[in-house]
Amino acid sequence: LNFPGGVVQFTPELKFLHGFSDDRINCYRVLGDDGQLVSTNFVQINKETALKMYRDMVTLQVMDTIFYEAQRQGRISFYLTTNGEEAINIASAAALKSEDFVFPQYREAGVLLWRGFTLQEFANQCFGNKHDNGKGRQMPAHYGSKEHNYFTVASTVATQIPHAVGAAYSLKMEGKDACTVTYFGDGGTSTGDFHAAMNFAAVMEVPVILVCRNNGWAISTPVCDQFRSDGIVVKGPAYGVGSIRVDGNDALAVYAAVDAARKVAVSESRPILIEALTYRAGHHTTSDDSSRYRPMEEMEWWRESQNPVARFRKWLQGQGWWSGQHETHHRDSARQQVLDAIQVAEQTEKPGLEEMVTDVYDAVPSDLRRQFMSVKTASPNIHPRDYP
Repeated sequence: LNFPGGVVQFTPELKFLHGFSDDRINCYRVLGDDGQLVSTNFVQINKETALKMYRDMVTLQVMDTIFYEAQRQGRISFYLTTNGEEAINIASAAALKSEDFVFPQYREAGVLLWRGFTLQEFANQCFGNKHDNGKGRQMPAHYGSKEHNYFTVASTVATQIPHAVGAAYSLKMEGKDACTVTYFGDGGTSTGDFHAAMNFAAVMEVPVILVCRNNGWAISTPVCDQFRSDGIVVKGPAYGVGSIRVDGNDALAVYAAVDAARKVAVSESRPILIEALTYRAGHHTTSDDSSRYRPMEEMEWWRESQNPVARFRKWLQGQGWWSGQHETHHRDSARQQVLDAIQVAEQTEKPGLEEMVTDVYDAVPSDLRRQFMSVKTASPNIHPRDYP
């Protein structure tokens, strides 16, 4: 019978659909753990692109290490790393176009790095000085850049997913040859925003790529306590969204998946869900001690055995494009550049106090003006070093 929604066949059999299957959806992979090809079904990338991908992955590692140490030294108030998720960051960014709009969660600094955000700009934001795009109003590591089509990070979980879908709908209405891409963790799929966005994206057929970094943990909550489904990939077809599961520690696989997803999103105006399986090899943030809820041996195993940067390096070396000498030189150079950027950012003065109340209202309301005057009077006395 042609019910609303389509033709349905009848059956005399009383049978419920199973809630889950013992057979998990396969995971697309190109590089094995040893950095050798296990598939020929991937997008070929040239030497220049491959080397930039690797250099940016290493730079991201170095930047994370030094900024994390800076927070531990009390020089910045907060930080979070992309430990174990460098391939998802850089490889996905490499497969996108500059005109595509990025709606990040908070672990996608590598996407911004690939697009040309400088180490000095990263440092300026983390130290909240007068050159910070956010004028010191955001927490450290909450980047944003209009120049790079990178929407400002918000800590609130999953709010960026509906934003990305709505923006994709706008691109469709304007006939733009571009898409939006949004990133979120497995914890984000446990929110209503994810499900509302998925449904809207499917019904309105918008050009959006939804990238879930399924890294096993939503802060201290493991995926087994979040859902009974086979991860995230199975949620897509239920909404009518094309989906794929990919090895998030395999840069070539991530690049190929995002490249193919973008073609579908832009040329066919259809949403695509990518579940990138990985592991959060570091603490959730500097406010977290993950040894309280998972064994340190587990973290070390993932860092060593499934390190996406090391795996990609092995492939590059096999191509004859990288060597130990290249490695030493680039890591030393990246480290010095980050240290120099921090030194400059730390010594640069903070934004003027008046920036606290600008850019929201055309004219500052009287009650906000009174609060500002109170702060302006007190702050130089409380923080004389920051407000000379």
